[in-house]
Amino acid sequence: MTPNIMRQLWSVVETAQAKMLLQLDDASLVQWLVKQTETQALLDGHETDFLSDYIQSRLNLIRDIAYERQCS
Repeated sequence: MTPNIMRQLWSVVETAQAKMLLQLDDASLVQWLVKQTETQALLDGHETDFLSDYIQSRLNLIRDIAYERQCS
């Protein structure tokens, strides 16, 4: 995964509504984040799979970020 794709993903996380990030189940959240990232960066199949795995491994962090934003 390129640094640009990673920046795009975290930009999506930062700009998404915290409530929505917290309400989606794991599979839906991964799918939504991949789709949002794909609208900003062209991804091939390998990059999409890697991005999905990366997001899955960072779900707790993503939800923690969303929770902190919602509380502040």
